Amino acid sequence: MERNVSNTDTEQFKVVLNHEEQYSIWPAERDNPNGWNDAGVTGSKEECLAAIAERWTDMRPLSLRQASDGSADDAS
Repeated sequence: MERNVSNTDTEQFKVVLNHEEQYSIWPAERDNPNGWNDAGVTGSKEECLAAIAERWTDMRPLSLRQASDGSADDAS
């Protein structure tokens, strides 16, 4: 399915974040997918991807980073 190029140029996105501190972009006019929250950035696709690249410097999920750092809370 082809997208209209003119719509792509003006389409607004938002950066969303899940509980594992993983980022994604989502169309700004749509409700967030379940489990994802606004990360405070809205703009063009390129602007949102640039914001993610600046913020998401460690691609490991939060739980893995905490386990690797020894900072995960004990379940007991």
